Amino acid sequence: MLKVSRVCNVLMRQLYGNYIHNMKKKGRGRTSRQRRRKFRTSESSKVSESHKLEFIELRKWLKERKFEDHNLRPTRFSGTGRGLMAVKSLQPGELIISLPEECLLTTDTVIKSYLGDYITKWTPPISPLLALCTFLISENNAGNKSPWKPYLDILPKDYTCLVCLEPRVVRLLPKPLKIKAQEQKAQVQELFVSSRGFFSSLQSLYTENVEHIFHYHAFLWAWCTINTRTVYMKHAQKKCLSAEPDVYALAPYLDLLNHSPGVQVNAAFNEKTRCYEIRTTSSYKKYEELFICYGPHDNHRLLLEYGFVAINNPHSAVYVSIDSLVDHLPSMDTQMNKKLSLLKEHGFSDLFWLVSSSGLPFGEVITRVMLASNPVQFLTFSMNLTFGWDGPSWRLLTALKLLCLGADEFTCWKKVLLGEVISDTNEWKSLVLSRKICSSFIEETKTALQKISHMKDEETALKDQLTLVENLWVEELTLLQVSADILKNMHQETT
Repeated sequence: MLKVSRVCNVLMRQLYGNYIHNMKKKGRGRTSRQRRRKFRTSESSKVSESHKLEFIELRKWLKERKFEDHNLRPTRFSGTGRGLMAVKSLQPGELIISLPEECLLTTDTVIKSYLGDYITKWTPPISPLLALCTFLISENNAGNKSPWKPYLDILPKDYTCLVCLEPRVVRLLPKPLKIKAQEQKAQVQELFVSSRGFFSSLQSLYTENVEHIFHYHAFLWAWCTINTRTVYMKHAQKKCLSAEPDVYALAPYLDLLNHSPGVQVNAAFNEKTRCYEIRTTSSYKKYEELFICYGPHDNHRLLLEYGFVAINNPHSAVYVSIDSLVDHLPSMDTQMNKKLSLLKEHGFSDLFWLVSSSGLPFGEVITRVMLASNPVQFLTFSMNLTFGWDGPSWRLLTALKLLCLGADEFTCWKKVLLGEVISDTNEWKSLVLSRKICSSFIEETKTALQKISHMKDEETALKDQLTLVENLWVEELTLLQVSADILKNMHQETT
């Protein structure tokens, strides 16, 4: 399931540079062992699905569009679900898949279709995203009459992105993620409501009332399909569409590739061959599952945008708000307001995620990052106050050191922000406070897991959704326990 942000990871890696490279090279005991674990399933836990009718029809449909594949086989894996298996050994640099332009579903496809005249006449112009959503809904409604039926038949009928979950399940998420999920759902709903006028203009195309075709559930399905499965492919701006970046392409068959955080590939549209191509940078044995990396995303991002949690994700972190820090500080500190103001002024207070503020897929956000005056700083400030596999982040410890400054040390706040040691007392206080906050988070996580366990017994219809959220909390508990061990060792070294 290769969406826009997966290929945009090529751009993101250029911005992160040595940070990502060094992070993967680090080796620190338990943390290192977890990072080196392979995200591939065992030989005995896969079943080929190439004999199934939907895949026979899909391959036939793709062959008619000049696509031939001799490297991959649709397979169901116990750990990752449906994916693609290598039918021969693959070497670094080898071409995994080359999907002809005729197989891709883009806004060019939509504009050349029966919807083109309606889109061209509508003002103000609709967005590329809405054009694709409209086409997907219409073609899915056409059923057997749709020329895209073989592809539509293998698409998920439902998604597990947070925008699709029940509100009472979303309320069980960690607070930062819960806020983002609620914002995203509101934005998607707003986009649907604002699109009703355009949908109504299509009535002459259908005998059925358009409200019965372009309803919210159908729109949500189409939005999730685009958000989770498109590859990054930049198109020239079309006058009939809004100025929002047109960077989407649905890529049948290719989008069966699953995510592994430790994998790197080279993926792009080849202008010479007119194919979307993916080359592996690592080797694969025969019958292994092939992976791609959607980007250096933590589990909050993966769950929000893709609807799954990656086990032992090296990019994951537990986010800490300024409010959480203050809750554990002495209330009699007369300089607290000044300290908080300094943290806000220097970018320590905002948990900024690279997630669309307009309810649009992640690729558009990446495009805007590329246009930012200082994209490196733009990205860096998203890595804020966290507990991670290496313990508390530098920014978290720095924030705690500033908050723990005594009245006679407050004038040294600039040195703290520059990473200088002010005093042994300040170092010790910040470590004690960090351990205290980490322990508090561990207890909160255990409480959340107990609540979810109870709900799974009471709400059997929500078991799958609850398990998804439970997996996230379990990962966060593991991560917090690793951080607690690191902090314990750090504390012992200072005493």
